[in-house]
Amino acid sequence: MKGVFITGTDTGVGKTLVTAALLHTMANLGHRVVGMKPVAAGAERVDGQWINGDVALLRTHGSVEAPLSLVNPYLFRDPVAPHVAAERKGVRIAIPHILAAHSQLSRWADVVLVEGVGGFRVPLDERRDTADLAVALGLPVVLVVGMRLGCLNHTLLTVESIAARGLRLAAWVACRIDPDMSAYAENLSTLVARVPAPLLAEIPHLRPAVPESAARFVSGKRLGELIASPA
Repeated sequence: MKGVFITGTDTGVGKTLVTAALLHTMANLGHRVVGMKPVAAGAERVDGQWINGDVALLRTHGSVEAPLSLVNPYLFRDPVAPHVAAERKGVRIAIPHILAAHSQLSRWADVVLVEGVGGFRVPLDERRDTADLAVALGLPVVLVVGMRLGCLNHTLLTVESIAARGLRLAAWVACRIDPDMSAYAENLSTLVARVPAPLLAEIPHLRPAVPESAARFVSGKRLGELIASPA
């Protein structure tokens, strides 16, 4: 099974936009691809069903139809930290349950893109966090960097944390979320020099920020190489 785990330097850095853009690109290249967001917090009722907006976007841009229960095993209505939302609902986020859903998806698709929640170390309960989920999945990691003030420190700390867990950082994406960021080019070049992985895409500030537009900045060749590489 080929796939990646997509994480971010923080919440709100463009992680879902990037994941959907990668799905869109791979689907257009003819791959059987599906997006998975194991844990999502924040939902609204659509056609009688509770769904998270990010999850809906991933489902739209994949090329494999899959049950919502597999694409998003844990959905919480409150837009708060997952461990808080789970505690309020009386639910425990079980990593084995997520692994079972991922295994099922991998039987239906050539590639599964798994989007984490928030940053790399967001708590899932009193002991485990999303880094533990990434380790359990054993997939190479793609890091989405929100290009704004403070991104250098956030990025380098996240890169260290990924390495400390024994995971391979396969690539990173620069997502310009602040159109007025000072010294953007200098910050980008600093990250290119210091992040020990190739830059998969540089996505400018988009209005509207839709996956179809972001996909134009993704190299299909680089993406194919990424997916084909071993974990």
